[in-house]
Amino acid sequence: MSLPQSVETLSHEDFIAWENTQVEKHEFVEGEVFAMVGARRVHVSIAGNCFALLKDHLRGGPCRAFMADMKLEVITADAVFYPDVLVTCHPGDLKAETVMHHPTAIIEVLSESTAAYDRGEKFARYRQLDSLREYALIDPDTRRVEVFRRVDNGDWLLAASESGQGLILKSLDFIAGLDAVFEDV
Repeated sequence: MSLPQSVETLSHEDFIAWENTQVEKHEFVEGEVFAMVGARRVHVSIAGNCFALLKDHLRGGPCRAFMADMKLEVITADAVFYPDVLVTCHPGDLKAETVMHHPTAIIEVLSESTAAYDRGEKFARYRQLDSLREYALIDPDTRRVEVFRRVDNGDWLLAASESGQGLILKSLDFIAGLDAVFEDV
């Protein structure tokens, strides 16, 4: 019988240094590295729509939107992710080159292979970010938008777009109709 091979784990710092030299993107959770697969056209279109709408909405203010290639480090969760879209208003993040730490809002576009993770374990890690006020999940297949909002006592409240209201991020005074979110999809 052979012995199992030991798995080498990385620190946050080692991962970020290594990741900055890679062609493909990887996420990091508790010392383990996970390769990210390419996204479908509809996924990229929806993320791009949200980014463009937010960029236009935030123009001239203290917050900025970033997409797909910006890393988000969740130190307390021992994780580094690439959210589809994130908005930060934190001065330190606005000076950062590759890694953000204080998002106000995060948007993830769901896929069949990531939906359960985005709703569950990833959201549990994101909730550890004190700055995070809203977490939006967009389902291309059902054309549904769900926004989880942190309320004053720290609990999270779900607001779903089943009435067709679209993407509403109250922390940013932002509203985008479903037609704008799903444009060209």
